[in-house]
Amino acid sequence: MSNATTQEPNRLDRRKAQTRAALIRAAQLLIAEGRTNAPILEITQAADVGMGSFYNHFATKEELFEAAVEAVMDGYGQLLDQLTKDIEDPAEVFACSFRLTGRLQRREPELSRVFLNNVLRLLSADNGLAPRARRDIKAAMDAGRFHVEDLEVAVTMAAGALIALGQLLQDQPERDAEETTDRVTEELLRMFGMRATTARRICNLPLPDLTVPTAS
Repeated sequence: MSNATTQEPNRLDRRKAQTRAALIRAAQLLIAEGRTNAPILEITQAADVGMGSFYNHFATKEELFEAAVEAVMDGYGQLLDQLTKDIEDPAEVFACSFRLTGRLQRREPELSRVFLNNVLRLLSADNGLAPRARRDIKAAMDAGRFHVEDLEVAVTMAAGALIALGQLLQDQPERDAEETTDRVTEELLRMFGMRATTARRICNLPLPDLTVPTAS
């Protein structure tokens, strides 16, 4: 097989991937703006692709929006896994992820709006933040770091705290996002059965740098 023959499919695959990424990014921006009723033509124009290209990747607009939300949240979840992989204490893993996510509400307002506008779907998703929170809380329970009777109730409490935190930071742009996030995290740890001094120490630990991935 000649080089020209092998290179052409590679170029085609790259173009397809670029088109899909452009559509997902356009959808993410529309979701962040709360404009999920935008017609497909507007989406393709925002992505700078042809109308026919849309149906090469997605059957419906709803399918695109679902892929857009899953892509950004799962990418962020994978990033949290990478940033916390060397932390041995599962309670610290949970706290680190929560503190980073709280700070993200102010640093990445578009991503925050995507989260707040799709919170019910995200809580029941098989990927993204919810299953990782469930995993980390269970690990802390198994290690004797958290003392809660019902795992699902604990996950719901954490999710509710994160949602309320995001809304608070949006409603009060002058509020210190880092201090508020750490205070919420500390209260969560105490609700999960940790001593106040231990919860405060964990919430004062240094955090890794956070760079948020976009659709690619």
